[in-house]
Amino acid sequence: MFEKLFLLVKNNAGTAVMNNPVVPEKYRDAVINEASSSIIEVLKGNMEGGKLKDTIKYFQFPGVYNNPLISSAVKRFANKLNNNYNIDAASALAISRSLIPPVMQELIKESKGENKDFALSAIFTKLTGIHVDMNQMAIA
Repeated sequence: MFEKLFLLVKNNAGTAVMNNPVVPEKYRDAVINEASSSIIEVLKGNMEGGKLKDTIKYFQFPGVYNNPLISSAVKRFANKLNNNYNIDAASALAISRSLIPPVMQELIKESKGENKDFALSAIFTKLTGIHVDMNQMAIA
């Protein structure tokens, strides 16, 4: 799943990363990896923080641009760009805002599709190491 998420990010990284002169060419794959890990860290942190139902709701009712998960992933990725790659804060935030929301939207679509790697139960199992049976999860 993590490799597929990396490819999902890479496929959406055109303008934000791959064709962006602010991101040095030698760091572009590393930056894509940072975006992927930011998404994983935020989802995992949310679930480990006792917000499993909120995370499930995010995937089922995606008000993506108003969701705290997106905001957290955007901020985390922007901080990594700023701290690890010396990209100024404004540029880092602009890159993050142009990449993370579309990737998260695509991840939601993939979780509802035929791709078993992105099935919601597979995502949660990979992130937590615990099998999550979505048929037994009741969302209030």
